[in-house]
Amino acid sequence: MSRQDSSVRSALPVAVLIGLGATAYTAWVLEVVLSTGLNPIETYVSELAAQDQPLGGLFRATDFTAGLLVFAGGLLALLRLAWYADSRRPWAVIGWVGVTLFGAATAADAWLPLSCQPTVDPECAARETAGLVPATHQAHAVSSSLAMTGALVGIVALTVAARRYDRLAPLARYGPALVALELLATAWTLTAIAMFTAGRGTWALGAGQRLQVLIVAVWLALLAYSVHKERRT
Repeated sequence: MSRQDSSVRSALPVAVLIGLGATAYTAWVLEVVLSTGLNPIETYVSELAAQDQPLGGLFRATDFTAGLLVFAGGLLALLRLAWYADSRRPWAVIGWVGVTLFGAATAADAWLPLSCQPTVDPECAARETAGLVPATHQAHAVSSSLAMTGALVGIVALTVAARRYDRLAPLARYGPALVALELLATAWTLTAIAMFTAGRGTWALGAGQRLQVLIVAVWLALLAYSVHKERRT
């Protein structure tokens, strides 16, 4: 078997892992049919997985699964780049590092749940402001920030790589639109978080964050499809 044939074969696990990870990362949409007691327009997505939530264990499990799958897919892609001499393409390397970081941090998020819901429980918000909540709150903020940073790096860098290196045709075609939408959703989410932290309401924080993570999942699915399609051609 030639090295090119091996490269084609090894692309399949990457596509499968990333695709399954994207699916698991959309598990929060189950809140549409499950009774969570949380308003999706106003609350953090991570509040679904809070320790005092009756369905928190379900959402922590899906987050961990999604993170682990994407981490494995990203790591395998990086190994492929090194083995098949594609590491000279820096945008691709940076992008897959971002995807791998996103997966690892998302998996860590599942082990660092919130203890309560600060957007709906004033006492929880007051304890959080006073630093009287478990250390997992601060750790969760760090891991969530790392996850979204990794996602943004991956989305931007791999989309640039697809266009610059003439690879992953579907991503090269549709990726720029998703990049623009993700940046807008991120700006909305960060602004809403700043307003909430300043005591000025939630500013539809939940809607902005849900749009943000939905676009990440759609982009991951597009990435998986692009890897699979390139493997077939």
